[in-house]
Amino acid sequence: MSELRWTLLIIGVLFIVALAWWERRRPRQASGSFERVSAREDLDSPPPRPVREPALTLPEVHAGEPLGSHELPVVELPELEAQQGEAPRVDPARDAAATPRQAQAGEADEWDEADRDQTDREQANRDQALEADEADAGATPAVAVAATAPPAAPALPREALPELPVAPPPLVDWPADEDRRILALRLVAQVPERFAGRSLRQALAAEGFVLGPFAIFHKPDEERRAVLSAASLTRPGTFDMQTMDSQHYGGLSLFAVLPGPKSPPQAFEELVFTARNLNERLHGVLQDERGSPLTPDRLAQLREELRGGMNS
Repeated sequence: MSELRWTLLIIGVLFIVALAWWERRRPRQASGSFERVSAREDLDSPPPRPVREPALTLPEVHAGEPLGSHELPVVELPELEAQQGEAPRVDPARDAAATPRQAQAGEADEWDEADRDQTDREQANRDQALEADEADAGATPAVAVAATAPPAAPALPREALPELPVAPPPLVDWPADEDRRILALRLVAQVPERFAGRSLRQALAAEGFVLGPFAIFHKPDEERRAVLSAASLTRPGTFDMQTMDSQHYGGLSLFAVLPGPKSPPQAFEELVFTARNLNERLHGVLQDERGSPLTPDRLAQLREELRGGMNS
């Protein structure tokens, strides 16, 4: 009997465990099967049809159509009807209202005429009294005075402006070729530009240059002696004042001829100072007489050469 009990007890325990396991597994299987069924239904079901909204239609507008279909009313004036031979329409109420106004207007016109007549009479009396006073005093009438008045004096001729005296040309007294020495610098326009003739002339005039002998510019001192000279780098190197403003130039050759009005060091410093001022106005490039850039080292070398030439 004891073995039977133990066998039944073990079978019951196993049954209870199996039942509990089944109950726990059952919801998961149901949910998984439901998800698979719903997914299959989603795949099998056709996609929803889009709802088509009715197309928006705008009313047609034609620019050529008239804005209004009704014609303007025709208004006929009584005056026109009377001219055409038709009797004007009579409105008793309107005529009754217009009668007082017409009467008042007629009375106003009568008063205006009376006032004008009175004013004319008063003006005539004043004129007669004025003529009588002039006759007694022996005065000449105003019309006669105006007729006998002397004519207006003619306008005096406009005085001519005084003309500035023409400056005398500078004195150019260069020594002979075998005795002279030339200090020269160049002011060249930046490639590919060229100096406009008008700008070049104004810059030279601002530095005191005037056109003189040999048809080139000279810078005189207080005694009108040429200290510096400026010639065009374009042959023949001369300038024509009549056509200079309309021409273009590649550059200038600035030079001082020694011996001259100033000592060689003074002439050289004046040459460098004037060349720099012209370059500030024209925005070109400064070079020495051989076309090399005028650097500070080159200026120092030129000064040394000038001192050596003076000592030799």
